[in-house]
Amino acid sequence: MKIGFLVIDMQTIHLQGIEKPVIDKACEYINYVSEMFRSKDQVVIHIQDIEGITESSRNAFSIIPEIQVKEMDLILTKENTNAFWKTELEQLLRDQGIEFLIIAGNAAEHCVLFTYNGALERGFNTVILQNGILSTHNDVITSTYRDRNIISYPVIKYLLNK
Repeated sequence: MKIGFLVIDMQTIHLQGIEKPVIDKACEYINYVSEMFRSKDQVVIHIQDIEGITESSRNAFSIIPEIQVKEMDLILTKENTNAFWKTELEQLLRDQGIEFLIIAGNAAEHCVLFTYNGALERGFNTVILQNGILSTHNDVITSTYRDRNIISYPVIKYLLNK
């Protein structure tokens, strides 16, 4: 089974209002899982929301330096909360033969949730990385873990080694 890892909106402009230690913890999990994926030749895709970008704000839309982006990773831009909407994400995943998606990133109540739902609507088996999502509202993280399918990194390690 081919697995894909989506890292959504880990950009300076979208992380304002979230405490640095909280961001660092999520980055640690995201980077660890990303490296597990790369070591097994699985796909890591960084999604960047560029809605409202201007030439003068370009730097604020960059992926934060705490997130490791490697040459083999794919980068996709979007202008909507659902990373599937008006992008080539679905076709890219199908071309890669991906059936199962793990989603991490920011913001749990918007882009993460809408992309999660978009993946399910398109027939992908989809889960959210435990400790790998962010929000300016802590209660959103709790409810996301309660109401959605989540996965821990030891289970990911097991799946990648099958």
